[in-house]
Amino acid sequence: MKYPGLQGGQLELLSEEEVERIHGAALKVLAEVGVQVDSERYLNLLHDKGAEVDREENRVKLSGDLVRKYLEAVPSEIVLHGRKEAYDLDLADRKVHFGTGGEAVNILDLDSEETRSPVLEDQAKLACLVEGLENVHFYQAPVVPTDVPEEDLSLNSFYASLTGTYKNVQAPATDPDKVEKIVEMAAIIAGGRDKLLERPFISFVTSWMVSPLRLDDETTAVLEKVTDYGIPVALSSAPVTGSTAPASLAGLLVQVHAEELFGLTLSQMFNQGTPVLYGPVPAAANMRNMAYLAGAPETGMMNVGAVQLANFLDVPIYSDAGETDTKIPDTQAGIEAAFNILQVALAGGNYIHHAAGMMESMLSVAYEKFVIDNDVIGMATRVLRGIEVDEESLALEVIENVGPGENFLTEKHTIKQSRSEEFYHPRVFDREDVQAWREEGSKNTRERARERAREILENSPQNLLSEEVDREIRRRFEIYL
Repeated sequence: MKYPGLQGGQLELLSEEEVERIHGAALKVLAEVGVQVDSERYLNLLHDKGAEVDREENRVKLSGDLVRKYLEAVPSEIVLHGRKEAYDLDLADRKVHFGTGGEAVNILDLDSEETRSPVLEDQAKLACLVEGLENVHFYQAPVVPTDVPEEDLSLNSFYASLTGTYKNVQAPATDPDKVEKIVEMAAIIAGGRDKLLERPFISFVTSWMVSPLRLDDETTAVLEKVTDYGIPVALSSAPVTGSTAPASLAGLLVQVHAEELFGLTLSQMFNQGTPVLYGPVPAAANMRNMAYLAGAPETGMMNVGAVQLANFLDVPIYSDAGETDTKIPDTQAGIEAAFNILQVALAGGNYIHHAAGMMESMLSVAYEKFVIDNDVIGMATRVLRGIEVDEESLALEVIENVGPGENFLTEKHTIKQSRSEEFYHPRVFDREDVQAWREEGSKNTRERARERAREILENSPQNLLSEEVDREIRRRFEIYL
C-alpha cells in the first residue's frame, strides 16, 4: 500500500472568518430551527440530556453550549485498522487516505462490458481487486448484491469483502441485529471479540440523517448499536443544492454542518468517546433538471469546505471525491474524478471514499475504473508528497559538472532519480511512443485497465479466510457466496 496518511491542507477555499461564520450559522440553525425527531425513544433521550424538545412538532433544538459540551468528547484521532498492521489508517490532523465507496446498483461486466445488476461474487472480486491496487487504502463495499435476501445482505456484504481484502472494510447495516451479527462474524475472524474491539478491522457507515434536518429513526438505531461497541462509524449526511439543501454552496454547508453537529452530539450522548467520523457528503444539482451531479467542480468545492469545517472542530472527516456522472470509464470520467480527488486531497480529507470505481452519479461501478482510478490517486499522492528540497535534490554539483550547453542524460544523479520515486510511474496510463503503442495493439486506457483487472483477479486467492474460520462462519450464519 503506497503512501497512506500523506499530509493535506495545502488548499483552503474558505477563509478562517468564513469557516467561523458557517459554524455560527449552523449553531443558530440547531438552536432556532432544530431537527425533526419522530421517535419517542430519541425524543426522551435528547430531552434527558438537555435538549429542548417540542413534542407537538417533534422538533429538537440544541443550544450552542450543549453542542460544545458533547463535541469535547469526540475523539480527534481515529485509527481504522486493517487485518494487517501495514493497512492501518491514521485519521488525524489532515492525513489523507483514499478508497472505494458504495452502494452502486449497477456494474459493468468485465467480460461483456454490458451493464448488469451486481451479485455477491462481484463484492468479493472487487475486494480482491482493491487488495491488489496499491493506491487504494480501504474498501467500502461498492455494490448492492441482488442475489442475497435483504435480511442477509449486510452480513454477506461484509463477509464477501473480508474474503478478498485485508484492508479496513466498511459498509452499512440495515438494523441493530445485523450489527450484532457482523460483529460476531468479525470476532470469529479476529480470534475473539476482545481482539476485534482492540483492533477493529471493520467500520460502519450510517446515513442517519435525511436532509434537510430530519432524523432517520431506523438508521439512528443502527448508529446507537455501533456506538455500544466503540467501533468507528461515519455519520453520512448527503444534501444536494436546491433540492434537499439551499441552492448556494455556503447555504448547503451551513445545513450539512448543522446536521453533522447534531450527529456528533447524539453519538456522544449514546456513548461518550465513541469514535465517529464527521461525514458530510455534499453535492451539486444540475440546475436544468435538478438531477444529482457527482462530478461537478462545485461538489468538490463543497467537500473542501467540509474538510475545513471538520478541521475547525478538530474531528476526523469522511470525505467524498472521485465520482463521475458519465456512464462508462471515458474522458469525462477521468477528468471529473481527477479534478475532485485532487481538490479534496489537497484540502486534507482523512477518509476519501468514492475515490475509485464509481460512475453514473454513484449508481454504477466498473472493474476497469478501479484500476484507472488507482493511477489517478497515485498522481494525486505524488502532488501531496510535494517537492523535496535538500542538498541532493538541489543538484548544484551536478549542474556545475555538466555546465552550459550540455545535457544530463548520462549523469549518475539522473540515473538515480529515474529509479527513485521522484516521478510517479502509472500502471495503465500510456507514456510510450506511437510505434511502441502500435506494437502493443494500439490499446486505449480502458482496454489496458481491463487487462490489469483480469491479471490481478487471476493471481489473487479466492478466499483470504482460513478454512477453519470460514467453516465456523458458515456454520453460524447463512452465507450465499
